[in-house]
Amino acid sequence: MAQKSKDGDSYREFSDSLKSGRIGCLYIFYGEERYLLERCITEIRSQLCPDGLDGFNYRRFEGRGLSIDALSDAIDTLPVYADRTLIEIHDFDVFGYDQKQRLADKFADLPDYICIVIAYDTIPYKPDGRVSLDKEILKAAQAVDFAVQGNNMLVKWIHRHFEAAGKLISTADAEYLVLITGGYMSSLHSEVEKAAAYASGETVTRADIDAVVTPVLDAAVYKLTDALIRREHNVAMGILDELLRMREPPQRIIYSISAKMRQFLAARVCIENSLGRKDLCEMCGIRHEFQAKLLMETARKTTLANCRNAVLLCVDTAYALNSSPEPEARLTELIARLAFQS
Repeated sequence: MAQKSKDGDSYREFSDSLKSGRIGCLYIFYGEERYLLERCITEIRSQLCPDGLDGFNYRRFEGRGLSIDALSDAIDTLPVYADRTLIEIHDFDVFGYDQKQRLADKFADLPDYICIVIAYDTIPYKPDGRVSLDKEILKAAQAVDFAVQGNNMLVKWIHRHFEAAGKLISTADAEYLVLITGGYMSSLHSEVEKAAAYASGETVTRADIDAVVTPVLDAAVYKLTDALIRREHNVAMGILDELLRMREPPQRIIYSISAKMRQFLAARVCIENSLGRKDLCEMCGIRHEFQAKLLMETARKTTLANCRNAVLLCVDTAYALNSSPEPEARLTELIARLAFQS
């Protein structure tokens, strides 16, 4: 039977076990943070298959068309000149499998020499806790959620990676890097390398980051809306022009602007009602508290009425944009109207 996490932090528990060399028989990996998921699979491979993946003790299956008989044969085959066999199964919907009973029976009685890793890569992870077979599978497996990591963990991780490259970075600029990359470690890893290589000084600055790191859409839109509220209208228009030159679809841009304006409205409501950053994070589903801090700092520079009007203007533009032959022009008009009312 798989050991269950008591505190709900399945990744931390699994990571601690992996570091100590304690690898179980059945894992189900899922979650948004692909960087961590892939790193953990790589570590399992290195521990169980030190001689490489082309030997007798490694099997990989793709979920589409997976045969329960082929999987059973792999499970029943003893390892050769090794203690264990690693079986990877990618994009296999365990809980929607048409032979789930056979699968559950097999998973309930796995030999100690087997390690199976089922990785949800592109398909959704949707077990149904009301279905008895789903509960049986989850009882046999250790399900690990590779969720997007929190701010403190990401900042420490960024510091470590810059130090490995011989560079330093301030906590504020590390948080800024998290903001403009969206907080995903797969993006952060490559952007840290770029910024470290570009920076001429010992410390990586915000100017270095802005020079080489391309912000994700949500971060670019935050800069745009922040510029509007700060009455930096030319800056906001320049950001919109850059997004359009990058061929971001107007529908995505208006969606992101609307979402950000709703966050500013929520931040202003929190200010009006003496609520704090944690309240704003819960209200808007914001992952990192420093993002709530930035939103509230900017919202203090405007009024509740202006925030409400901005949301309504976004609604009108979104409606008009869907039927307009010139959606880019509608976005430009929106920025001009928001600039006028700010």
